[in-house]
Amino acid sequence: MKVPDKCPFCSGKIEIKRFRCKGCNVEVDGSFDLPDYVIDEDIWDFIRLYIKVRGNLKELERIFGVSYPTIRARFEDVRRALGFTEEYDDKSEIISQLEKGEISVDEALKRLENLKKEEV
Repeated sequence: MKVPDKCPFCSGKIEIKRFRCKGCNVEVDGSFDLPDYVIDEDIWDFIRLYIKVRGNLKELERIFGVSYPTIRARFEDVRRALGFTEEYDDKSEIISQLEKGEISVDEALKRLENLKKEEV
């Protein structure tokens, strides 16, 4: 069973009171907080694939069969799940991908143009 990140009745903070070893049945009682974040399995799957392809977003587009904006949205879900809420500079991200060879010059120009349209 997955540990819930909040109380199913009042949405309050969950506290772990006991751990038990499956191997030797030793139990440890105490007051244990959950980690700062609890990550859903689908987000873990995305993180594993992201690491497997060494952060190549074009490869993730191919694997998932979705567009760049969809991959970017999933990546933002990961950032939020990890507690990162600050915005980042999209232009810098595009330039970084171009420098790493993850996207072509034409793709970078297209994405920069799309950002320009979004700002208007």
